[in-house]
Amino acid sequence: MTSPSRSVGTAYRFATVAGLRLFYREAGPPDPPVILMLHGYPSSSRMWERLIPLLADRYRLVAPDYPGFGHSDAPSPDAFAYTFDRLAEMVEGLVDVLGIEHYALLQQDYGGPIGMRLAVRRPERVHAILVQNAVAHKEGLGPLWESRRAYWRDRPAHEEAVIGAFTSLEGARQRHLGTSPSAERYDPDSWTDEAAFLARPGQRRIQADLFYDYRSNVASYPTWQAWLRAHRPPLLVLWGRYDPSFATAGAYAYLRDVPDAEVHILDAGHFALDEKLEDCAVLIREFLARRLR
Repeated sequence: MTSPSRSVGTAYRFATVAGLRLFYREAGPPDPPVILMLHGYPSSSRMWERLIPLLADRYRLVAPDYPGFGHSDAPSPDAFAYTFDRLAEMVEGLVDVLGIEHYALLQQDYGGPIGMRLAVRRPERVHAILVQNAVAHKEGLGPLWESRRAYWRDRPAHEEAVIGAFTSLEGARQRHLGTSPSAERYDPDSWTDEAAFLARPGQRRIQADLFYDYRSNVASYPTWQAWLRAHRPPLLVLWGRYDPSFATAGAYAYLRDVPDAEVHILDAGHFALDEKLEDCAVLIREFLARRLR
């Protein structure tokens, strides 16, 4: 008897939002509770592919690709503003198209700024927040961010160095491996596939524009922290300690805003699912079973 495919039950769909076709993965029962899965850079909803079957028996899972990422439309920056505000608006539009009224946010890397914008805009929709290496406090930004801040101060002078590394194959590789002592546990397809997407025509400027706007996220940290303190959502923080960009201090900083948050530091990198898939699935399931009512 053969084992069932791990992708059984996942549907691969498109929806039109503000004239753009957005790709999304969907699995699980049609009714709530819903987990809205927001991917990081330079990935897409594909980063959740192995996690989805481990949660889909209990939750409706919706994992979109943002404009410019994965299989969603990637209009020219001349026609579409690649900012985090705009991406959040597009995700919110998809949620409206799908008729989703409430959700838990599962947010990684770029998904954090997008998810926090959704939370601030529509707090009544958010039942819980699940963070996986997504920063909302300055102490989460490690030493690599010094050159990135220089890019925000003077884009023309620093774009080649910063964005060249951001969109390279080696950059994609290092985002996964970080300083992990267990490099053999990482599938090279993860970064080669991401590098292939980044090599598509137009991607260089798309990613340069979007990362230039990342400074708006740092400026928004006090607003997000105030929101967390005011609303105290059920909060689970999963953090890979081998992340080359995001320091573990960023994980513990959430406790200042939500003292009963659950924080777990994992022996994993920026994409903790690469190395600790089953651990993450168990922690998410147990947390939501306790806290999502």
